[in-house]
Amino acid sequence: MTRGDLTRLTGNGNGNGQCGGDDCPNVYRTGSGAIVVQGNLSRAFDPPEGEALVEIPEAVLREAVRALGW
Repeated sequence: MTRGDLTRLTGNGNGNGQCGGDDCPNVYRTGSGAIVVQGNLSRAFDPPEGEALVEIPEAVLREAVRALGW
């Protein structure tokens, strides 16, 4: 799967503001309906093998929920 296979639910991707291009925390949806989260790596605890922890601002999560109509 590539970024092009995902539907971006947050951010406008124009690189304005404090982020450049696609380096901001974002939420994406896969073709099967799964959610992919891009954020800063978190070291809060060690997740199980094959998993990772990321931190995203609350505003990004709220924007994704609005985009999904939840």
